Amino acid sequence: MSDIRVVRAETVDTIADIPVVVIGGGGTGLCAALAVRDADVDVLVIERDSQTMGTTAMSTGLIPGTGSAIQRAKGIDDTAELFASDIANKAKGAVDKGLVAHLAAQSGQTIDWLADQHGLDLSLVEGFTYPGHSALRMHGMPSRSGSELMGALASACEDAGVDILTDSLVDTLYVNEAGKVIAVAATRPDGESDIIGCGALILACCGFAGNQAMVNELIPELEHATFHGHPGNKGHAIAWGRELGAALADLSAYQGHAGLAAGYGIPILWPLITEGGIQVNRQGQRFSNEAAGYSEQAVEVLRQEGHVAWSIFDEARHQIMTQFDDYQQAMSAGCLHSASNLSELAQKIGVDGEGLAASVAETHALIENEERDRFGRSFAGKSPLSAPFYAVKVTGALFHTQGGLEVDENARVLRADRSPMPNLYAGGGAARGISGPGADGYMAGNGLLTATTLGRLAGQHAASCVVTA
Repeated sequence: MSDIRVVRAETVDTIADIPVVVIGGGGTGLCAALAVRDADVDVLVIERDSQTMGTTAMSTGLIPGTGSAIQRAKGIDDTAELFASDIANKAKGAVDKGLVAHLAAQSGQTIDWLADQHGLDLSLVEGFTYPGHSALRMHGMPSRSGSELMGALASACEDAGVDILTDSLVDTLYVNEAGKVIAVAATRPDGESDIIGCGALILACCGFAGNQAMVNELIPELEHATFHGHPGNKGHAIAWGRELGAALADLSAYQGHAGLAAGYGIPILWPLITEGGIQVNRQGQRFSNEAAGYSEQAVEVLRQEGHVAWSIFDEARHQIMTQFDDYQQAMSAGCLHSASNLSELAQKIGVDGEGLAASVAETHALIENEERDRFGRSFAGKSPLSAPFYAVKVTGALFHTQGGLEVDENARVLRADRSPMPNLYAGGGAARGISGPGADGYMAGNGLLTATTLGRLAGQHAASCVVTA
């Protein structure tokens, strides 16, 4: 990444000096900016695009939180300790357990802060739990869409007096000999650059999923994955971190998704699987434990002929899915197929009818005998798939990476010796996530937990530091 630079300098001429500068206008960046403004400190968000969207806008916008007022009002039995245990268990313990415990403890405060202090219309997702979660703790906007979440955050930033500079790509950091970032250079579409001084810098520019060379180097198993994320995920934070001697971890970690509608680019969300749906290949055969998680299932789908599979479900699961905006888009786009029987469905979607019938019959037997299948999945307690049946052709996708700069409990970037850098912060995809080193550790909401909570913590600490400096 030859266009990404760190320039060593004690002083530099600037067009403006801002107490806190945030690179990236996604969920992390806007949460960080709101927290800075809460302290009545000036902040500038620099965004490469014409509007603040980021990776968050492409998600379902669901934020996990335990102990929130919304969760308590529903009488949900949950604790920060249970949430932290769920995260660590999903990642097989390969996480920074101290940071995980801290984020779990802070998660409910983030939900309350967004809802009560900044007016976001969050509510609890009910009716099912995502793989790995032991309680209902996912909070989202009414449409359950990341674009609505980002719209609400942008409105909150406007109300709070957050300054946002769009169409400007930060490519250079100016760092003095003490390791303090003193300024950034932002290039406009006309090629001209503005050098802006800062008292503290927050990296909210996500990961490297949009940099194919880095993906091939660090996550080769995703060679055939479809990238479904923000194009700005080019690995800037990692490139700067390497240059500055920051500690990096879990660079092979990512959030995949095994339900991207092939040819349509619309995510078909996982409740239809967790509630008893299945995935089959061209032979109509199941090939893995679909319910283990949609992230690790992406690679299993990519291993099938043509790198595709079909999600098979029924009317009951269809009705569950209609609450999601992405699913409504899928319905409108025409990528769903339905039929009154399995033979007709198989013919419509081009899979082996006998294989499909056998796969569905197997699930019925597993429901009745409450045994686990050869992949370790249990269908106990689920209702059998019944006519009318539905199917959608899907492929494996890469949404965003989960590895990055190691940070402390205040989201300060750490050096290799674990000491914090003087005024550099990171959150969201720019920071090391809480999903361990691979795909199977990703649990629904991990990305937005680190985006919103690390963003809030980074903004709070950065604001306090520039005030006392």
